[in-house]
Amino acid sequence: MTALVVDHLAPVSLDELNVEAALQTRVDRKYVLTAAEATDLVDALDPATRVLEIDGGRTFTYSSTYLDTPDLVTFHQAARRRRRRFKVRTRTYVDTGGTFLEVKTRAARGVTVKERCPATDVADDLDAEAAEFVDDRLAAARLAAPPSSALRPVLRSRYRRTTLLTPDARVTLDTALTWQLVPGHDDERGTADVGDLVVVETKAGTAPSSVDRLLWRSGHRPDRLSKYATGLAVLRPDLPDHPWRRLRRERLAA
Repeated sequence: MTALVVDHLAPVSLDELNVEAALQTRVDRKYVLTAAEATDLVDALDPATRVLEIDGGRTFTYSSTYLDTPDLVTFHQAARRRRRRFKVRTRTYVDTGGTFLEVKTRAARGVTVKERCPATDVADDLDAEAAEFVDDRLAAARLAAPPSSALRPVLRSRYRRTTLLTPDARVTLDTALTWQLVPGHDDERGTADVGDLVVVETKAGTAPSSVDRLLWRSGHRPDRLSKYATGLAVLRPDLPDHPWRRLRRERLAA
């Protein structure tokens, strides 16, 4: 398992992070790096960069369950690069506790809007309160979306996350990413992982952050990666994978 060295960075508390960079409305840019490339990135960051620290820990396990319709509406929206699309998932903070139901929508100019509420992980249907939240958020976003009653768990992901706060962005570094089909979705491959690769995500305003520019100078460009759609395409070879085909062949093939 890849272990990123961030001991030299000053800590930032969760409360401080949320005050300074909650960024529920933002532009996300993802990069898939080798462990060595990720280490070089961390070493080159602005000296003022801080790392999220909770109870002495700096890297935390996340578990997400993604919901979709039987005909995979949200997957196909991503596969076809629809500008107006959505995603529904639950996210559990395994180490620190707490689960949230999250609705992510894509607004104008590639801006991601994330809204969430406390919830429990889903094994089958959403309960009445969760369903109402999803329907309300999708209606507020003015999306032509199916009712929440059509959504079922399809895929689970799990990874270890380190969160950095730079002077102009929130940056996450995810290691040990694994995908698992929810039982009931038959396929020859039930699980997959990205090995020692590191998924780096910058979360900033519409303008690229200093971290994005640092990555660009090193020859990296944003990768098309969705922890849901890419993972499902890896596990379901019958599904279209055009947006992520190059990434799969060049970085995820191993």
